[in-house]
Amino acid sequence: MSKQSQDMPKIAKYKPYYCELSKGKKYFWCSCGLSKNQPFCDYSHVGTDFEPVAYQAKQDNEEVLFCGCKHNADGPFCDGSHNNLPGGYEYSDPDSKANKQIELVLGDAQGVRALDGNCFVASSKRAPAKRYQNTKWAVLISALQGSVHQSLHYLRVAADGKFSPNFSLAESEISLLVSNGEGEIVISNKQFQLSQRDGVYIRAGEIFSVRSTSAAPMELHLSVCPQHAEPIIVDCMLDNFDSSYPERVVPTDEAANRGVGDRFFQILVGKATGSTRLTQFIGRIPTSMAAFHRHLYEESLVVLQGRGHMWSDTLKCEVHAGDIIFLPRKQLHSLQCDSADGMVLVGFIYPGDNPSINY
Repeated sequence: MSKQSQDMPKIAKYKPYYCELSKGKKYFWCSCGLSKNQPFCDYSHVGTDFEPVAYQAKQDNEEVLFCGCKHNADGPFCDGSHNNLPGGYEYSDPDSKANKQIELVLGDAQGVRALDGNCFVASSKRAPAKRYQNTKWAVLISALQGSVHQSLHYLRVAADGKFSPNFSLAESEISLLVSNGEGEIVISNKQFQLSQRDGVYIRAGEIFSVRSTSAAPMELHLSVCPQHAEPIIVDCMLDNFDSSYPERVVPTDEAANRGVGDRFFQILVGKATGSTRLTQFIGRIPTSMAAFHRHLYEESLVVLQGRGHMWSDTLKCEVHAGDIIFLPRKQLHSLQCDSADGMVLVGFIYPGDNPSINY
């Protein structure tokens, strides 16, 4: 049989295929895009240069996203490559008939806007806070709000030139974002300079203390995974810095941006800093509304600049700079930017390493 002329795989569909697998069973992912039994092989590749890729499930009900566009760099799973194919990034129309029927939710007395399925939007600065010497600490997202994997915290360190108390989150790992201000952080006796919109990684068991070096208080958002309700105050700074991962502070750098359609993001905390399950990214969204989608990871977002709307299955609400957004795993949603100069936000995902993957 002569080989078919097929230099590139056929796009079966742009977004990935969500599948639940059985432990020990071997699955053969179609790499050519010709199969009529997507995402699995039906031998349509015979006569081409393509071969199926085998994957054996590691556990019962294992949730995976098999690549549908067939242009991924490391099959068989989606890596977000479909977003940058022509026509691959999908949008929604906020003025469509269906979207116009979605109810607008107003905030409660604390500014919390509750959407579908434990998804909500709230203000960082209006959350109840505790004072630890020169530092205010508020828990924004925890199990009380429906989170399973991560908690999100807000810190405000006074501009008094003094370090905060020594904080510990026990055996949880921490991803920190400098939302406003400049200063210094000491992580288990290692000192680093901090600038606005820097990302910081603190490994499990390490201790940290921060101080503002500017004329204004320094504001920080922390994602803690697994979730931890409140900080532990430690009398002495421990000397247990994990030197196998010495680079802990990552500045925002537009040259490091990765494109997702006409949106951009940069990984601040992830595999390069030593975290394999907790990822922090900073992104920029132009005036637009993404198509409704879901993620397999849990996500917290902090809006740093701009305004727009957060949409869930049957509800929507306004979002503004300073708001936080919580998205449970698999929650249908869309984030719309209304600002002419775009929206800037930071995201914390767990467990996951690629914010461009959705289904």
